Amino acid sequence: MADIPHLSPAGKATFKDSEVTKAHELIVPWNGEKVKGFGILGAPLSKSSISHSGAASAPGAIRSAFSSYTTYAIEDNVDLKCTQLHDFGDVNMHVTDLIKSQQRIEDTFYQVFQSQTEMTPIIFGGDHSISSPSIKAFSKARGTVGVIQFDAHHDLRNLIDGGPSNGTPFRNLIESGTLKGENLVQIGIRNFSNSREYHDYGKDHGVSIYTMREVRRRNITDILRESVNRLKEKVDVIYVSVDMDVLDQAFAPGCPAIGPGGMDSETLLEAVHYLGGEKSVRAIDIVEIDPTIDFRNMTSRIAAHVVLQFLNRSHEGEG
Repeated sequence: MADIPHLSPAGKATFKDSEVTKAHELIVPWNGEKVKGFGILGAPLSKSSISHSGAASAPGAIRSAFSSYTTYAIEDNVDLKCTQLHDFGDVNMHVTDLIKSQQRIEDTFYQVFQSQTEMTPIIFGGDHSISSPSIKAFSKARGTVGVIQFDAHHDLRNLIDGGPSNGTPFRNLIESGTLKGENLVQIGIRNFSNSREYHDYGKDHGVSIYTMREVRRRNITDILRESVNRLKEKVDVIYVSVDMDVLDQAFAPGCPAIGPGGMDSETLLEAVHYLGGEKSVRAIDIVEIDPTIDFRNMTSRIAAHVVLQFLNRSHEGEG
């Protein structure tokens, strides 16, 4: 084919501008060596979702969404074109056994986190249930963990009524002793999305809860600055969990649990940009996207933009 002008392999025949680097070019297959930068891991599990969800398809959709962007952040004069996102691939899920699937995530991630001590993982879910095995693995490999959770919901449901679902990850982590409630920060919790009982459970266990009213009234970076400073005094590393339903339904139509009154995309991107510059932040996951109900890949595109903003702050000064 190299001898035939204008002919490219199937699926590759797209416009190429020689002076533009597209963000999907940052993603390279992991070659088995030690990684000192960033690594992508997929956890395509959504059988544990309380509501109907095709979030198992999200890791691939988020990867594809990178092609929508360039590597240049004009507002910060930062170009990420020399950054590499080492793609470790996706965890193979058990076909019928939910508990085994979650255990596979924990076991696989633990092996990666333990062997890749200088790698910052970027994890694509899946529904929010994947955060429990992921954070368990992260804690075992990296030390005492603090979590900053962006979410409309507490995800502190009891484990008796429905088992380890996408509504229980942080209850699971607290009750297993993996995460102290005082080391969990929840941002974006909103009206008519939770019960009083689970709000009280969070308060009783020392969880820091910032509702959407507080997010609207305060600067998001002020909330994050005080949260990070408080966590750094008590933990070794911070893990960020982004449930995309923290966003208002107008910005994230591809979430299984959409609703009004949520965060706008600018605020979330500003928040992740800030966290990307914090050295104590050593992992991030993005969960709760169902590409089968998304509109023009809007929600997957925001997820890809979240990753780029996270990388952007960590590279400021290099542009």
